[in-house]
Amino acid sequence: MPFSSAIKARGIQLLLGRVISRVDKDLRFTDIPARTETLQVETGAGPVSCTVYRPPVTDALAPVYVNFHGGGFVIARPEQDDHICRYIAATADCVVINVDYAVAPQRPYPAPVTQAYDVTAWIAENGAAGGWDGSRLAVGGHSAGGSLTAAVCRLARERGTFTPRLQILDSAPLDQVADPAAKRSLVAKPLLTPQIMRIFTAAYVPDPADRAHPLVSPGLADDLAGLPPALVITAENDRLRDEGDAYAKALEAAGVPVTHRVFEGVDHYFTHTGPVEAGREAIDLMATTLRDALR
Repeated sequence: MPFSSAIKARGIQLLLGRVISRVDKDLRFTDIPARTETLQVETGAGPVSCTVYRPPVTDALAPVYVNFHGGGFVIARPEQDDHICRYIAATADCVVINVDYAVAPQRPYPAPVTQAYDVTAWIAENGAAGGWDGSRLAVGGHSAGGSLTAAVCRLARERGTFTPRLQILDSAPLDQVADPAAKRSLVAKPLLTPQIMRIFTAAYVPDPADRAHPLVSPGLADDLAGLPPALVITAENDRLRDEGDAYAKALEAAGVPVTHRVFEGVDHYFTHTGPVEAGREAIDLMATTLRDALR
């Protein structure tokens, strides 16, 4: 990785990390208490800390949802998804495990993918000890976490280790090859600028030869048959909207059951920054779709 790219990514971590991970006060679901504990999972790319959210009441082993936060593969703030994890645990009556995976520039690709997959495989295999049903598992994420979700599902299919019942992709970057300036938005100043997107890509995948790999750019893959059913959420004004829409169509064409929802009038990360009505509707869509898939 060019030294300047690493410095810029580190600067984003230090200067913008707290701002990027801020959640609108009216989206925090403060009425839902958090019943959490922490665990650490050993992976092929080092140990990973996770936060486990328990549903309010369960009489048997509850199903489990694995969550990957966003942040351009550079921001390591899993707490930005606390509101989503609490809401899903309470509404879908499942255990939610929020994964604090490695980020660039300190730990570029493939470390985040390795950790995401290994953690999910461990969760699938250790349900009885953990207090969840690992055979009823779903996986999902927001922005960069959505890309990791797609990668985990590809690896699970290839290795035959576990079969997620659902994958949730919320505003995911699925094409790391295309120039960010060519990714259109319907508004003059979208949240994601080409400059910051280039910094994220250069930090996460420093070798340009890796950027077309299906685990990095799932949207460029042509072998999508057999992947888990998907809920794909895109935002009308997001620069990543077109690749998310295209991925939903490609999954459907490959025979994968897909629920695709484009939320109108909103930008990237609206499930965190609002508008509140759309953010709440999208989070509820995740939770209710999960509840049905995990029954």
